[in-house]
Amino acid sequence: MQFDSALMRNNLEMTPKRNQLSRRRVLKASIGTAVASVCSGTIPRAAGFKSANSRPRIAVIGCGVRWDKRVFVSDGRYGVGKQFPKFGDIVAVSDVDSQRQERAKGIVRDWHGKSPEGMSDYRKVIDDPKIDVVHISTPDHWHAKIAIEAMLAGKDVYCEKPMTLTIEEGQLICDVCRKTDAVFQVGTQQRSMRQFIKAIALIREGRLGKLQRVQCAIGGAPESPELPIAETPKHLDWDRWLGPAPNVAYRFKANAPNIIGSWSRSHYEFRWWYEYSGGKLTDWGAHHVDIATWGMDKTDTGPVSIDPVMVEHPVEFKDGYPVVGNRYNTATKFHIKAIYADGVELTIRHDTDNGILFEGTKGRIFVNRGKLVGKPVEDLASRPLPDGALEKVYKDKQLTDHVANFFESVTVRKQPISDVFSHHRMLTTCHLAGIAARLGRNIRWDPEKEEIIGDSIAKSFISRKNRKRFEIEM
Repeated sequence: MQFDSALMRNNLEMTPKRNQLSRRRVLKASIGTAVASVCSGTIPRAAGFKSANSRPRIAVIGCGVRWDKRVFVSDGRYGVGKQFPKFGDIVAVSDVDSQRQERAKGIVRDWHGKSPEGMSDYRKVIDDPKIDVVHISTPDHWHAKIAIEAMLAGKDVYCEKPMTLTIEEGQLICDVCRKTDAVFQVGTQQRSMRQFIKAIALIREGRLGKLQRVQCAIGGAPESPELPIAETPKHLDWDRWLGPAPNVAYRFKANAPNIIGSWSRSHYEFRWWYEYSGGKLTDWGAHHVDIATWGMDKTDTGPVSIDPVMVEHPVEFKDGYPVVGNRYNTATKFHIKAIYADGVELTIRHDTDNGILFEGTKGRIFVNRGKLVGKPVEDLASRPLPDGALEKVYKDKQLTDHVANFFESVTVRKQPISDVFSHHRMLTTCHLAGIAARLGRNIRWDPEKEEIIGDSIAKSFISRKNRKRFEIEM
């Protein structure tokens, strides 16, 4: 059933404790009764993973390029799925593309010596009480629905970034995660990379002085030619792929200069359509704005204004919506400035060297996936960081890879390094940047109330109504 998330949040706080409900009873109950079950903390965890010595049962929902890139392109370095068998057993794979589902089954069979169950309807995963962990690597517009339903079913979640399509989805995920005690890791793996952790430690130790400005360079986005309406491939359930998004025609054109060799409204290229993603602002923005916000120590707040200094879109917009639906529509070039209540300035831009530049009263550093440079870094040779400085930044844990951090957190029932609460706050900045870019005007934001101030059209972009049959089930 569809619900009002503000009502949901109020009920999460106000509804008295009730007896434990099964998920199926929750789905048949009213919102108030469902929320009471969440509020009471009685949503049962999945039955399979009972101790640090047992292996959790894992289900994969979405088996595309991010899960295992080597299946679709020659470079397989970024497929994260291969890390999960170190920590648990993949017992189910779900994808609305039957070809990808079958490929995934074969890959898992190579890993485990046994084929997992395959399914096109992810709800079979949600309804299976023996599945402990759900790995979500679907397009962005599916993330919130699957993640919320998985948590309510007693499962822990590893969700690829960005966590949400809208600000309201992030607010609701935070509420449900808090009340179900689910362990939820977002796949912003830079939080587990040593150079980024060291950059944060330098800031925390005062080596840059007081931060004044932070710049995130995230690269521009591609354009496409006009994409014709095409026959949907027989192996792709286009209605289910669209899911919560509006029902539109499938579009496709071959021979594109990208990693999958085609332009489309679907696989991989979904990120260049506002209907399914936020473009570069939430794609790479989810990585670099996350590190920037972490460094600024503003993971529990947000900016007060967002100014689209310069934005270029590949199509014309009216009231924030593209006027045509046959070409990519997310911003290709941009320079967006966010100002915080204390005057700290965060800029998000498409040009200059990809990475994050921190500028303080005593110095500046630049960090990306290939380097950490600057005078404060050079000074480490004579003035190293104190023992334990990196571990302190990493939530007082030993540094490890991102997937390992998630499963360690599942074992001890603590939130991982990339938790939903900090991710929601930083991603709100990315979403606000997208709203400002689409409307071409400054947006004022109240970070305490999490509300846009005085702009009714801008406010309308905080949430999106899911298509019928694809509402979030509570």
